Amino acid sequence: MTAIASPAIHNFVGGKWVTSTSPTGIDLLNPATGEPLGNSPAGSPAEVDAAVQAAHTAFASWRTVPAVDRVQYLFKLKALLELHLDELASLITIENGKTLTESKAELRRGIENVEVACGIPVLMQGYSLEDVAPGIDEIMVRQPLGVCAVITPFNFPQMIPLWFLPYAIATGNTVVLKPSDRVPFSAARLLELFQETGLPDGVVNLVNGGKAAVDALLDHPLVRAVSFVGSTPVAKHVYARGSASGKRVQCQGGAKNHVVVLPDADQETTTKIIADSAFGCAGQRCLAVSVTVTVGEAKDWFRDSIAAAAGSLKVGNGLDPATQMGPVITQASRERVVGLIGQGAEQGAKTIVDGRRTNGNGAGSFVGPTVLDGLPAASPLMETEIFGPVLSVVHADTVDEAVAMIERSAYGNASSIFTSSGAAARKFRTSVSTGNVGINIGVPAPMAYFPFSGWKGSFFGVMHAQGRDAIEFFTDKKVIVERWPKEWSRKF
Repeated sequence: MTAIASPAIHNFVGGKWVTSTSPTGIDLLNPATGEPLGNSPAGSPAEVDAAVQAAHTAFASWRTVPAVDRVQYLFKLKALLELHLDELASLITIENGKTLTESKAELRRGIENVEVACGIPVLMQGYSLEDVAPGIDEIMVRQPLGVCAVITPFNFPQMIPLWFLPYAIATGNTVVLKPSDRVPFSAARLLELFQETGLPDGVVNLVNGGKAAVDALLDHPLVRAVSFVGSTPVAKHVYARGSASGKRVQCQGGAKNHVVVLPDADQETTTKIIADSAFGCAGQRCLAVSVTVTVGEAKDWFRDSIAAAAGSLKVGNGLDPATQMGPVITQASRERVVGLIGQGAEQGAKTIVDGRRTNGNGAGSFVGPTVLDGLPAASPLMETEIFGPVLSVVHADTVDEAVAMIERSAYGNASSIFTSSGAAARKFRTSVSTGNVGINIGVPAPMAYFPFSGWKGSFFGVMHAQGRDAIEFFTDKKVIVERWPKEWSRKF
């Protein structure tokens, strides 16, 4: 597949593709060309209920399938993802806009999570101790929760569902996936591959829609847990409403990521890595660097170096192999990013690279790489998640001053430092107030066997996505105390 096979968008309920009966939601356009792709349904509580009921029915038998048998479906899924990788990458690029290289990298990170979840027969094990008292043994076992809802954003339409789905079903749960209404085709294709594995009907379901569908999942009494990735305002809503309904909730929110550049950093490599971080995926990722803090003499070379790197990037259709950066997701997103660049300039920043005039072929939602120099500390833009290819460059005299800037941020997703000093790097990683930290790394994205951490306003909940945290999140711990004596005693 190198194009959208059909503009029709269906739900997947109980192993069957079902036409949505809800009103039309939003019109979908190819971000690079402006060509119509289809119409996303608004979703309804009735459609959500049908998907949840199907998942609830399937749970009764799925939870009893041995873990070693459950993961066989994931082995098949991994093989299918590998087989269809080029096709899936093209689909992501068409509806999201990122380059083919970025789409393939996204899929690779998703496949990592499938691979880790295949280890559930070991990862899900409990523990035990004999003779906690005379003749009495104690055992802890992990059991699945039930129906889990997964609500995902537009920026990684295949990877982020794979942060959650493999762990949820491998641990014996059933799932209702509600993808972003901006990228329904990638989710549908992913569900087709799940179906192709022979996974029993109802184990994984898909319901499309917007806020009405989200709220219906948050309120549904049969939904036991909710996983969410999106903006911080929506994350707060999902966490508050889901928790109020007694659900287990994990919400990855927004970010304002900082990178600190010391004078002893390798100039060429540092510039290239930071440019990749700031402008990759058109800045639409929660680990993209948004603010570079130059320390001391680094200010003298970094500004010109990053401006040259940003200005040299080729912006265009992600299907073109020569393209280095694609469009943002919609024209509305483009207008928002352009407006925020203007605000930065009005508030005193110097626009040394201005992407507002980049419009690609005139139909796509393009914003060029942008560098704002000297944004005042008091500017609201220092706290705003732009979610576009915009990098602010500010200055600090010391590492401590740079760390203090990060500390003042309401977000705590990620931060990085570029230096050749081990002492400076160690001090930074120990004291900085973010959940993911990079040392000479521009995008400190954890591997699938580590949790995708996040602090402060970037995360709401206790257990994060991926790895051991995912096992904790998707299981209940049950403690069993048992005695089988020849002679009864009440002595402990």
